Amino acid sequence: MRNYLLPALLAITVPVCAQQKENDSLALRSLANEVLTHSKAYANLKELTQQVGGRLAGSPQMVKAEKWGEKVLKDAGADTVYLQACQVPHWVRGAKEEVRIISRRRDFIPPLNVLALGNSVGSAPAGITATVIEIASFEDLEAKKDEIKGKIVFYNYHFKPELIRTFESYGDAVKYRGQGASRAARYGAVAVVVRSMTHGANNLPHTGAMKYDEAFPKIPAVAIGLEDADLLSNRLKGESDLKLYLRTSCKMLPDTTGHNVIGEIRGTEQPDQIITVGGHLDSWDVNEGAHDDGTGCVQSVELLRAFKALGIKPKHTIRVVLFANEENGTRGGKKYAEVAKAKGEHHIFALESDAGGFTPRGFSLMMPDEKRAKIASWAPLFLPYDVYDFTAVGGGVDVGELYEAIGTPMGELMPDSQRYFDLHHAANDTFEAVNKRELELGAFSMTGLIYLIDKYGL
Repeated sequence: MRNYLLPALLAITVPVCAQQKENDSLALRSLANEVLTHSKAYANLKELTQQVGGRLAGSPQMVKAEKWGEKVLKDAGADTVYLQACQVPHWVRGAKEEVRIISRRRDFIPPLNVLALGNSVGSAPAGITATVIEIASFEDLEAKKDEIKGKIVFYNYHFKPELIRTFESYGDAVKYRGQGASRAARYGAVAVVVRSMTHGANNLPHTGAMKYDEAFPKIPAVAIGLEDADLLSNRLKGESDLKLYLRTSCKMLPDTTGHNVIGEIRGTEQPDQIITVGGHLDSWDVNEGAHDDGTGCVQSVELLRAFKALGIKPKHTIRVVLFANEENGTRGGKKYAEVAKAKGEHHIFALESDAGGFTPRGFSLMMPDEKRAKIASWAPLFLPYDVYDFTAVGGGVDVGELYEAIGTPMGELMPDSQRYFDLHHAANDTFEAVNKRELELGAFSMTGLIYLIDKYGL
């Protein structure tokens, strides 16, 4: 005689949490299979980097990138795609920068490899010739403040190699790029040369944004490649009256209109509750902006495509945002947060990918402890994919604006960081530097996390 009660009895003996874990594991496996087998991320990245290229705010490439963003979001199956306008800065680099050593030795030294820092003013058309003084730190600057007037300050502050997470090295050193010009101008410096924010084994200079303190004169600022930084430092050891000739022609034009490019899947149960996922669409003008942040953009679009391809109908509205102007103004992130606050939108989580397209290791998170604990409870589901670290605190720059404005819990994909600052803001941040497999694993990791947050909430 058949036992019709057996299925019910078996269901009682299987713990609900174990069954949920099994279901979630299978769901993530399905998402991984979809992304690792059918992903469009690598092809989309090739199109963005090689057909659009560097896309600094205000440039013609910015407009071209926005059109690309609209197209890929529509192709991915977004229910709606729209633009959110914001005013963005329009800085232009101008002619190739020139910095030369002028020495009493009268020996020939090729021009030093430099790039103007973003938002910097240019030099006089004829350039600047002045004695250079090496500064090891801001403390050293204060100690030598009476020696600075009329000179070019050379900040030779090194990335700390002993810090394993390279973003900690960046966080430690980047103040010299951001604040160095104004702090030197306070004591009469006429220009600054800043050791690049990298520990890469090459001589490529790394640009990046700087900001002037309006209380002091605006002076030109350039980044210098590491080999030439070491060369300059060594020459100064035996030649204290060494001079530099520096000429740049960068300038800031009036603000112009840029756009956040937004695509949505509307939620089926709580459509007014929003989960934001994104990367920034702009990049520096000296490279293709592949890892920074083309990878973050195409990973975010891939998340939307995978949901659609598998017929997943999220409970909450999933909103993919390709942010404008992260690099030298964060105007896109600010506008997105401003509109969300003004509309009284309910954002339950915001995730960004802006740390490169390398092998994913985990996620940094910024949220109350109980929400962090909930996400950490899902960590075993990611272990089969070698994604394991949910301990770091933080979130992306653009979604950070949302966190500051309305307190939205946020996170950021955390790839392996060891190679990122070899190419961050430098000429070698190209499509060829991105590994297809690593890119797709990052896209899946983001997709899996958003799937679980949508399913269970925070």
